[in-house]
Amino acid sequence: MSNAHAPAPTTRREQILKEAARLFAERGFHGVGVDEIGAAVGISGPGLYRHFAGKDAMLAELLVGISERLLDGGRKRVAEGGESPEAVLDALIDGHIDFALDDRPLITVHDRELDRLREADRKRVRRLQREYVELWVAVVRQVHPVPSEAEARAAVHAVFGLLNSTPHLGRPGALPGRTDMSQLLHRLAVGAFGAMAGEPAAGV
Repeated sequence: MSNAHAPAPTTRREQILKEAARLFAERGFHGVGVDEIGAAVGISGPGLYRHFAGKDAMLAELLVGISERLLDGGRKRVAEGGESPEAVLDALIDGHIDFALDDRPLITVHDRELDRLREADRKRVRRLQREYVELWVAVVRQVHPVPSEAEARAAVHAVFGLLNSTPHLGRPGALPGRTDMSQLLHRLAVGAFGAMAGEPAAGV
């Protein structure tokens, strides 16, 4: 499994979205003006309207876009398969950890601002997220066939909660290095799924 990080923004549109996510996470959607987002990328506020209709459009593209990216990445990892279902689950976990470590502002924006989306966009995000969860549930049940489907689904949501806690863990400089943090989160996720299945913790 490739451990590639989120790609650096390469277009002006991507730069705008990255800075919008950072500012929305820091100060809230209503606490940020179009002029401030423009200043962060070196263009005038009105110049942003060549790329987006407004802040609402930026927020929708951020939240729909990351939901699509997670689902597409998950499908790719499942399609690529591996030596075993355990290897596929490891790949899914690593892919989500990359997101949790590299896109922390998006996690915050999703938690705070999802309800600000238009109903159609919000429903789209929810649908994409449900498909992503079910992708995981199918793989988890291959690795741990004993729990019920409902238990497996609850465990997947719990592991997402664990991995998506990264915005609340303190500044990056106060945390272990990226590799160590990634390995720690991976062990915790694997351990959580094992606990769901009633498996003893490593070393017990």
